Amino acid sequence: MTHKIAILGASGYTGAELARLILGHPDLSIAALTGDRKAGLEMGDVYPFLRGRGLPDLVRIEDVDFAGIDLAFCALPHATSQAVIKALPRDLKVIDLSADFRLRDVAAYEKWYGKPHDAPELQAQAVYGLTEFYRDDIRRARLVACTGCNAATGQFGLVPLIRAGLIDLDEIILNLVVGVSGAGRSLKENLLHAELSEGANPYGYGGTHRHLGEFDQEFSRLAGRTVEVQFTPHLAPMNRGILATIYVKGDPQAIYGALAGAYAEEPFLHVLPFGKAPSTHDVRGSNYAHVGVTADRRAGRAQVFVALDNLCKGSSGQALQNANLMLGIEETTGLTGAPLFP
Repeated sequence: MTHKIAILGASGYTGAELARLILGHPDLSIAALTGDRKAGLEMGDVYPFLRGRGLPDLVRIEDVDFAGIDLAFCALPHATSQAVIKALPRDLKVIDLSADFRLRDVAAYEKWYGKPHDAPELQAQAVYGLTEFYRDDIRRARLVACTGCNAATGQFGLVPLIRAGLIDLDEIILNLVVGVSGAGRSLKENLLHAELSEGANPYGYGGTHRHLGEFDQEFSRLAGRTVEVQFTPHLAPMNRGILATIYVKGDPQAIYGALAGAYAEEPFLHVLPFGKAPSTHDVRGSNYAHVGVTADRRAGRAQVFVALDNLCKGSSGQALQNANLMLGIEETTGLTGAPLFP
């Protein structure tokens, strides 16, 4: 059975990545693509790498006929999805790639995003969409909120450790190196080639990055107490990828065993041999994530590394993994392509 889907916000990076992935999916067909500022254009005019693939032209959201569409991916900018999803047909399954439904507490949303939540009644229905930890909830959901790419990376390194009680919850330091596509496609001066290349810089530092809301929510929920990690992302001159280095206090071998055990049956999470660290190059363009653990020079401390592709496993690939579950399709369908190298 072929399911018809729509991509709302197809002119952005995550929307284009969804189109790329779904073109190789045997059980999904793209019935509608929207991009308000690009309405009327062919997808190949906006993204030449998608030229000649028989995709529908871009239209405005209000011009989409949702009759017969089984699921919509909402790849719109933050703070715009709430109003759009509220107006969609109630029987339509929706996967939101923005931050609009990630935080269960609407007061937490207002704290981190600086505005009241526009659809609190829908927030109560939303399922947090990190597939490996919420599969059963996602299968039954009508609305799934995909995680932030930074938030997914950090959780892959820490959730099994917090769950097993293996680390000191007051001594977690999380540093990330992030590719520029994580900032979206809008024109920004600091993302110009001359401003970005040949350098790297921290951003969202000092406890201001919005993905801290997700870390607070998920880690505190697991621990049954408040957990506040130290987190600093760094913008690097690469198009794709996230590399996390996580410093924790705990037994390195026990930490390695917990991660290896937690992900032993996971199709997309690979734990490297003890003492090995991953590279973003080895997961680029794929739905795979690589995890590594090494001992620190100080006894009783470890470093955990996680590498993934921010546009794929950190966003659009995660969204497609969730869509497969929601539509009763084998979870890995359309997502097993090998990473790009070099």
